[in-house]
Amino acid sequence: MKKSIFLLLAIISVSFANAQSGSPKVVTNLSAERFKAASENDKSGVIIDLRTPEEIKQKGSIKDAVLIDYLAKDAEKKIDQLDKNKTYYVYCAGGGRSGECAEYMEKHGFKRVYNLEKGFSEWITKGFPIEKK
Repeated sequence: MKKSIFLLLAIISVSFANAQSGSPKVVTNLSAERFKAASENDKSGVIIDLRTPEEIKQKGSIKDAVLIDYLAKDAEKKIDQLDKNKTYYVYCAGGGRSGECAEYMEKHGFKRVYNLEKGFSEWITKGFPIEKK
């Protein structure tokens, strides 16, 4: 019991210290519902599809998404050329590549990145609209 209380207090202390540090959270993982709502209400935000062209051809994509194939050799170079002050909504097939990309973006000075946590597969499962290119 004492260990549980101590652990809880330690977690609360660390959380409070992080909140007080003043460093804003750059990356936020979102469910498909929250990702859809946030991106639809953010007219200046940029949606980035990190899947391969073949994946997009087979499954479609979220409307107005910009393709940056995260498996391509020049992916990080393309990411680095983006405006770091804009808000980005990133996704891939299942959340792995987009999570990795979001971390990369945070480390390279981007201000705000939203990650579709379970990827395009959750988007499709929820029946949200897609476009075929």
